Amino acid sequence: MTKKKAGGSDVGFGGMFKGLANLIEKLGDLAEKGEHLKKSGEFTHQDVKGVYGFSVKVGLGDKGDKEVKVEPFGNVRKDEKSGETVVAEIREPVVDVFEEKDYTLVVAEMPGVSAKDVHLEVKDDLLTIYAEKKDKKYRKEILLPRSYPQEKMKVTCNNGILEIKCVM
Repeated sequence: MTKKKAGGSDVGFGGMFKGLANLIEKLGDLAEKGEHLKKSGEFTHQDVKGVYGFSVKVGLGDKGDKEVKVEPFGNVRKDEKSGETVVAEIREPVVDVFEEKDYTLVVAEMPGVSAKDVHLEVKDDLLTIYAEKKDKKYRKEILLPRSYPQEKMKVTCNNGILEIKCVM
């Protein structure tokens, strides 16, 4: 038995299987085209705002491979000890890393922050981004293709899109 939600879409097992079938079909299309899919949502529970989503990238390498990469983002997590779903205070942003000829470009979606709110920490090839402004808090660890000195990282932020250009 399925339930209907506002707007007429199925909820329950029927809706879940239909959604899964649609996702698999989209992944097949992505694999053929070498593209990317992103889905997200928000909710508020007891005055805490939950943000969740995932990004699926297929065949985006310069080697023409069909590798599938699924990356979750947001602040909804599974607690390792209890197994319960929790809403964390710090959000994990969507991040893309582009390897160019002379530099590596890291692009992160961090709505509500500016470049002055961003703090970087680099240890070998691990970059940690932390940003905070009012009730918006973000944190993400990114494995870079190589080690870069922090003083060679240029940070810009426009409309919540953070760009970090890493040069040798």
